[in-house]
Amino acid sequence: MRTFRRIGRKGLTMMCLAMGTATGGALEARPAADAINALGVRLLPLADAPDANALISPYSIQTALAMTYAGAAGETRAEMARALHFADDEDSLHNAFAALRAALEQIARDTEARAARSRQFGGPTDPVILNVANRLFGEQSFEFRAAFLELVRDRYRAPLQPCDFIRNAARETGVINDWVAEQTQRRIQNLIPANALNELTRLVLVNAVYLKAPWEKPFAAAATRPQTFRVKGAAAAAVPTMTETLTAGYRREEGLTVLTLPYSGGGLHFLILLPDAPDGWKDLESKLAAEQLASYARLPAREIRLFLPKFRVEPPLMPLGKALRTLGMRQAFDEPRGSADFDRMAPRRPNDYLYVSEVFHKTFLDLDEKGTEAAAATAVVMMRVTAIVERPDPVEIRVDRPFLFAIQHRDSGACLFLGRVTDPR
Repeated sequence: MRTFRRIGRKGLTMMCLAMGTATGGALEARPAADAINALGVRLLPLADAPDANALISPYSIQTALAMTYAGAAGETRAEMARALHFADDEDSLHNAFAALRAALEQIARDTEARAARSRQFGGPTDPVILNVANRLFGEQSFEFRAAFLELVRDRYRAPLQPCDFIRNAARETGVINDWVAEQTQRRIQNLIPANALNELTRLVLVNAVYLKAPWEKPFAAAATRPQTFRVKGAAAAAVPTMTETLTAGYRREEGLTVLTLPYSGGGLHFLILLPDAPDGWKDLESKLAAEQLASYARLPAREIRLFLPKFRVEPPLMPLGKALRTLGMRQAFDEPRGSADFDRMAPRRPNDYLYVSEVFHKTFLDLDEKGTEAAAATAVVMMRVTAIVERPDPVEIRVDRPFLFAIQHRDSGACLFLGRVTDPR
């Protein structure tokens, strides 16, 4: 982390960051959903090698960056808004993230109540489990602006936890990583790399997301059999493939099949974008738009005979700083030198100011007959400078070639997770 040792650097900050007519809550959440999807489609092609499995959580990334944005000022703030597709009305943006979180938490509560009722009659008992957690880990001797702390506490439920980075940064790294692991059921480990924090660290803002969502109709495990999958669009390989006849959202477009498989309660679903061509994911990914994702949030229902491979995606830790700079967020990273302005986070002086040093992101997703388990956390690093009708026959769909996918909030269209599968083995 050479940027931590640049001449004149005196402080470091890290932030760690998962249809019909929309409801009022969904409309309020729309500015957040639009920004989440817009950044997601731009980051996914940059997340890994083009022919590799990939997974990001646009929701986690944008939550962390929205908290960062709350402390930005001047042209840095304007540039972040453009790069991150944030709404002009900042107050509505922060309200939207709060509304989206409230809607997601309501889904978990509703499915818990539904499962409790079902238990009385021997029915399904597994609710959607969703945990979204934010926290600020701040150097105890550093002065942050009260208005900034109040905003992230009230809108993002991110309380400030005092830390001693100056005297024991290694210990505080462990504290933060342990907190993230706890919030994600230990699916996200070691979000902050060793030696990433030092005596210059001043703030770490953390977002962690954990989701465990059972299918509305589980797949029968006994029906899972090896089936052919065109790995990376070429060689055929036998992979464990689930089979079920179910009701799902369905749309056919030119060269593309779109499916939405509901999780328990229907508030969240698994979105599948399956190109006709074995190598069609490349072109699809390059052209995918936020508006396109939103349009898939409420597809007409159709009975489907589905063949879907089981898979698990757990990419290595992803530093996103380079990708974000490529997308136009440069001043926040103090490029050119002296341009970063986070005066609303802490007082900015000519030779004493904060800037973003790096953004860390880590994800996990496991999909099987019962449902999906997924987790994510994001870290933004900053430095301080001194100086029902007649039912037709089921449509048979075989997911036997590379595809894109998302875990999507039905009402707002926000994608909590977004990825590609080229090799489910």
